Amino acid sequence: MEDFSEFVGLSRPTVSKYFNDPASVRKKTRDIIEAALKDSGFRPNIFAVNLNRRRSNILGIIVPDTTDPFYMALTRRIEVIANGSGYLAFVLSSDGDAALEARAIETLRSMNVAGAVIAALGVKSQQETLHALGQSIPLIYVDSPLDDSSPFVGTDNRQSFKLMVEYLCRSGEPPCYLGMPLVNTNARTREQAYADAMRQLNKEPVVLPISSGGTWDFERFGFEQAVRFIESGGFPTNTILCANDRIAFGAIAAAYHAGIKVGQTGQGELRIAGHDDHPLSRYACPPITTVAQDYRQIAQGAMDLLFRMIDQDDQNMTAAGPSTILLNGEIMLRGSA
Repeated sequence: MEDFSEFVGLSRPTVSKYFNDPASVRKKTRDIIEAALKDSGFRPNIFAVNLNRRRSNILGIIVPDTTDPFYMALTRRIEVIANGSGYLAFVLSSDGDAALEARAIETLRSMNVAGAVIAALGVKSQQETLHALGQSIPLIYVDSPLDDSSPFVGTDNRQSFKLMVEYLCRSGEPPCYLGMPLVNTNARTREQAYADAMRQLNKEPVVLPISSGGTWDFERFGFEQAVRFIESGGFPTNTILCANDRIAFGAIAAAYHAGIKVGQTGQGELRIAGHDDHPLSRYACPPITTVAQDYRQIAQGAMDLLFRMIDQDDQNMTAAGPSTILLNGEIMLRGSA
């Protein structure tokens, strides 16, 4: 920066002011600096600049799987909101691995980020490391909470599963439940939400026993579990509620391979429903009846909460307002159930 200031013939504070906000300097000065940038090829090192600040303009994002359409849509929306507020969003993936999650956390710490949005693994998560990071920067959890006390924005599983269970019981046989691997807290939360909803309707919950393991290959997992039940005599009811749409994809494929028709009551031998409204769920065969999570609302709620916490931290204020935002799901009725 010193060398560039000398090269352009302006003071370092003026040059620094331009890089912080080009619109803050006069047009004539801006034109001189931009011409010099073309001639010199100089660009400030954004990471070095942020290390010198008490609070950087970088926001961290950690998700378990950047290839999952839900996380892809969520992170993209967060990036758009961050950019519009003058922040740079830096996305890291834990790839469903606790060690990689811990490394990602340390990376954010070393970058002096202003705050972070994290979809924590929860069950295998480095909770102490995350709690320690939360002492130094604002953290917001999305999709699955770290624990009961951490700031969280996501779908209210109790509401969304109650919505689906009530519909399935009203339109046909009560559902049994095909769960997901224990990869995050959603696995247990959604199972409990299903069981509570069934009991509220005076129905006995039927949770199917599934294989242990922490795979994120949900489609294969759903397929293998469904094949196992079909080959051992079938499901205890002709209605299956899956923990998420990706499990439902696998279950529908297993039914197809077994020659079992999936569809609404009177149109198929088996009804299969999911949760999340995966982008491809409407194009499955048959299209999957599911509950939609609004990733836009989740992203907006998380960023609003994060910005509020950053402002409070900058002003040395104690937290004010809700730190947990639970959003209602919306049922999407399609051909599978």
